[in-house]
Amino acid sequence: MLLFPNTFEELFNLLDQQPDARIMAGGTDLLVALRHEPQDTWPIICLERIAELRRIEELPDGSVSIGAAVTFSSITGNRLLKARYPLLTQAAATVGGPAIRNMASIGGNIVTASPAADSLPALYLLDARLELRSATGSRIVTIDTFISGPRRTLLQPGELISRIILPPAQQWNIQCFEKVGRRKSLAIAVASLAAMLRLADDGTVLEARFAWGSVGPTVLRCTGAEAVLINKPLSEATLQDAAALVQQAVQPIDDIRATADYRRTVAGNLLFRLVA
Repeated sequence: MLLFPNTFEELFNLLDQQPDARIMAGGTDLLVALRHEPQDTWPIICLERIAELRRIEELPDGSVSIGAAVTFSSITGNRLLKARYPLLTQAAATVGGPAIRNMASIGGNIVTASPAADSLPALYLLDARLELRSATGSRIVTIDTFISGPRRTLLQPGELISRIILPPAQQWNIQCFEKVGRRKSLAIAVASLAAMLRLADDGTVLEARFAWGSVGPTVLRCTGAEAVLINKPLSEATLQDAAALVQQAVQPIDDIRATADYRRTVAGNLLFRLVA
């Protein structure tokens, strides 16, 4: 049974009546998962008619709010996001193929909490905050505290992500998202890298921020690799030192897509694309 609330009030009334209901935005993860589970009669509450969940808007303080049901196609095509947060729009463009991006939502990508989720490294670097809403109110958490492990989050029963809040955009000379998979499209990441760098006029690195996906239980930051670049030119030689630190810091696993050793090598090598 599919249920289609039009407001948050209707949504929480339904959850009160059907506490075991599944919540679905795009359904690109949920519907696949349901194929591998015993058939049940639990209803599915669809979020697509709640207008607030599908908005992208600038807030008075310069922050930008992205509704949890906003699709990746909407993100890649949004002028505000492309101008201020190109790192996120680049990452969004790597999610699945066009048909999947037309359905898959950013909130679903976050709440699934997969180490390979394409949006997460970018959102970590952008210091994204999440608004979690329930029938009794709302709370704000940072994305790095929200995700506690593979498929594990702080979400409580009766609670959902209502929006993602990005702080006012800063000026970065380089914002780059790179992903390696087993094929060029429709691929789950073997390893991914989100990078943001601020450079001096002579090319010296003033600030660097890096986040890797699919090489640990959650998104991995390597502050050592960031620090080793400061006050040095962005060059292959400098990145070699950073890559060595990354390969020591990552915690990859063997799975059907790649070995841990391959992931470790790729995680370091992705840095060299910054000067390719």
